[in-house]
Parts: sequence; structure tokens; C-alpha cells
Amino acid sequence: MASPTAVLETRDLTIQFGGHVAVNRVSCAFQAGTLTAIVGPNGAGKTTWFNLISGQLRASAGSVHLFNEDITGLGVAARADKGLGRAFQLTNLFPDLSALENVRLAVASRHRIGHVFWQMASKRRDITERAADYLRQVNMQHRADDVVANLSHGDQRKLEVALMLALEPTVFMFDEPTAGMSVDEVPVILDLIAQIKQREDKVVLLVEHKMDVVRSLADRIVVLHNGELVADGEPAEVIASPIVQEAYLGVAAETEEGA
Repeated sequence: MASPTAVLETRDLTIQFGGHVAVNRVSCAFQAGTLTAIVGPNGAGKTTWFNLISGQLRASAGSVHLFNEDITGLGVAARADKGLGRAFQLTNLFPDLSALENVRLAVASRHRIGHVFWQMASKRRDITERAADYLRQVNMQHRADDVVANLSHGDQRKLEVALMLALEPTVFMFDEPTAGMSVDEVPVILDLIAQIKQREDKVVLLVEHKMDVVRSLADRIVVLHNGELVADGEPAEVIASPIVQEAYLGVAAETEEGA
């Protein structure tokens, strides 16, 4: 049965690669005004589940619903048009364009300017101003004219968040947003995510390995292990559960000790 208040929902979502089931019948619903952290050990299926939701992968079985509409058959662009926003572990930018040009393209796409953008850009000061504002939000205004290929990995991650903001999605999907960032860069992104979380009309999904980040931001934690949903609930309850201690936190502790 559909969840009447869910903005986003997966129902028995499954993908199989040959004989390996990477995501196995995962059903989960997400309401507006909540931030859900998705955790689990490496290889648990977190990013694969994200790819199924956003359309990078096609499901072997099950479905994805946005505002109770079945969007399982739609591609990435169509899902984005309906309100799904996705930031990747690896940046997905135009490397030969400037930071500002990248964000202007996102603003133009959101406002349906389309293929005539390049001809109209010089006449659309409002688009440039919007793009510049999104760069300010991620503390990138001083790099506006820099070519993306010359930006540090951390700045590219921040720029990708600016692009997602420019698309004005209802669902924000962050896949390890602070990966590869310096200690000084991390607070900018975490503050942005916290601000998005405060907007009661948005859904935020966050794949994150850093438990201090999860504890500080999450209203809810979903745990995947071997492609299956094994825990779902309030952070304190989920973190304290035996299966999470064994399947996720124990792995994390061993990694930290061996680092």
C-alpha cells in the first residue's frame, strides 16, 4: 500500500547483476521535512539503491514513486524534472566551463531556456545573478570564473551542490558529500544540508560513513547490509541496535583502528 504522506517511496526495489542481488526488495518511504541518513558497510548497496532511485540504473523488479506517481520507467532527466536532485560521490560537471557557466546551465535548465541558452546568456542578467547567488551559498563566489578542471576536488564537490540547488529539487540526494574535502571545507556543505533540512517541503537523503555527521544531521537512519534493509528508525535506537553494531559500526571501528 502507498504511504499517503510520502514524497518519495521505493517498493520492493531490486536489482540483480548476473547471480548477484545488489539491492534486494527494499521498501522505504520518505516524508517532507526529514533528513534520512543511509548507512552500512562498503558494498551494502547504498549507492546502488541511490542509482535506482535517481534513474542511473534500471530496476530488475520493484518500483520508485514520487508524489505517489510511478516514475520507475522514467530516465534521469525526466526524474530530475519531477523533483529528484542527486549529488554524486564523483563530481558530474562540465570540466571545460567555468564554475559560473556550470551553474548558469543548471539555472537555464530549471527555467526551461534550453538550447538557446548560449545565445541568450548575455541578455539574461537575472540568470547570471541567480547562478552567482548559488555560488555564494556554497562559498564559491571567488572561483566563479575558474575553469572547473582547475578546481580542487573539494571545490568541485561544493560546485556540484550549487548545481543541485539551482535545479530546485524537492528531493535532495547526497552521496558522501564531504568525501575528499579538507577539514576547513566540510562545514560549508554540512551547514547547507542543515539549512535544506529545515525547509519543511524538502526531503533529504544522505549516504554518509562519518557517524558524527549522521548524529548531527539525521532525523532517521536507514541501514542496508548485503543489499537488504536491516534497520530503520530514530538515530539513537538504530545506532544502539545489535545488527548495526555488528554490521556497520564494528566495521567502521576496525577501519579507524587500522588507519
